[in-house]
Amino acid sequence: MACFLLNACKTTVKIPYVEQTENYTVYHINIKVGDIEWKVQHRYNDFVELHEKLVTDNGVAKDILPPKKVIGNRDPAFIEKRRDGLEKYLTTVIHFLQKAMPRELALFLDFHLYDILFLLQNMALQFFIEGDTLLQNSRHYTFSPLQLFAISERLKQPRPAPELLDRRLDFSHVLDFCSQLTSIKVLGSRAAVGTSNIVPSSLPFELSVFRSLESLELAEVPPTNVYGLGALRSSLENLSVNFSGLETLSYALLCDQLHRDPSDARDDQHAWKAVNSANFSHNLLTCVDESVRLLPALEKLNLSHNRITDVNNLTLLPRLSHLDLSVNQLSETGPLHMKVGNIVQLNLSQNCISSLTGFSRLYSLEDLDLSDNRIEHIHEISHICALPCLENLVLIGNPVSIEVDYRVRVFEQFGSRACELCLDNEKATSKELDTAAVLQALRIVKEGRTPTLCIRELPCFPNSP
Repeated sequence: MACFLLNACKTTVKIPYVEQTENYTVYHINIKVGDIEWKVQHRYNDFVELHEKLVTDNGVAKDILPPKKVIGNRDPAFIEKRRDGLEKYLTTVIHFLQKAMPRELALFLDFHLYDILFLLQNMALQFFIEGDTLLQNSRHYTFSPLQLFAISERLKQPRPAPELLDRRLDFSHVLDFCSQLTSIKVLGSRAAVGTSNIVPSSLPFELSVFRSLESLELAEVPPTNVYGLGALRSSLENLSVNFSGLETLSYALLCDQLHRDPSDARDDQHAWKAVNSANFSHNLLTCVDESVRLLPALEKLNLSHNRITDVNNLTLLPRLSHLDLSVNQLSETGPLHMKVGNIVQLNLSQNCISSLTGFSRLYSLEDLDLSDNRIEHIHEISHICALPCLENLVLIGNPVSIEVDYRVRVFEQFGSRACELCLDNEKATSKELDTAAVLQALRIVKEGRTPTLCIRELPCFPNSP
């Protein structure tokens, strides 16, 4: 980001060209502060309005602005002369006011969008006016990396900012607002901001000002840009890192460490001790590395929309009960009870799973989503029909789900528990249960066993014969 306060002598303003429309002329202005540059557009009337304020409030000479011209103001030679005059005007004004850049000039040149000091003043004004209302409605707020970078850079300054006549612009309003938030989202972008050459997702920032934070979401922000986590490791309860190109969990969980080797996760000082819900969906993860042990209190884990091909290291999470591995590249799961522990809710939709052999000992499982996989044969259900807690099963989108009497044949394998099962978000109808009971009896007879008839109770009506 730009910092005019430190680069006043390295600031240039140019008007390289003009654009004529049917009714007016637009002047294209290029601003460069150090290595940061951006563009703004203004009509001549905007210059006049700015100049009047600078003359009245900041002692700028009245005669340095190129004068108005009613007749001949569309003449190319006149427009070129005015362009040159306006460029010299801006250069003169900035040089004259470089030690106390007035807010009117900063807004005219969009410093409030790209410069650290003026962006912070804009935030301070917003929070001064709206802060209490925002906090009453919700203690959640969405920041851009630019805003957090500006805050972080301001905290590094060994001296206070120049004296402000308008106390509404004081940095303390930003600090006060941030300290009361419990949830924030940092929404980045890999595209340059506005007309500048600033790429938000390349800006590092710290989070020490958020003293009450319970939930943190990073979207399109490389977690390696985050530092100064400090107390967050022991107080944060919800952590999300999405659309960040994350290839290994250690780069998120050890983001503020110089070395991010998963083996460093064995050091408890880096643990996120209070995080019970984590979301690393929409990234580039291919596996779950050993650094996952840094989430000892984790109960819910979302790893959907990645490139995971195998399930590993999840037994390092003793409290894990909800796991989302949908939209990955899983095909062979192996004995899942040895990989996920006492899981209660498991989403494996949109993978490449064809066999349920490894699911047979997930005795705590209540909800299982296997939609849009490659399960072809109804006999695969035999591996999960004895799971004592299973209540919700989703198989739609598999080849098996288009077979004749698919639902009845699934319910038949669950036997007496068929009435408790919700298949593809629907409970069994009376007709399906009756048909399933008949199929079960026929199968038992075929196997040479004696069937036990289960007659459902009929309603009792008074005065019936």
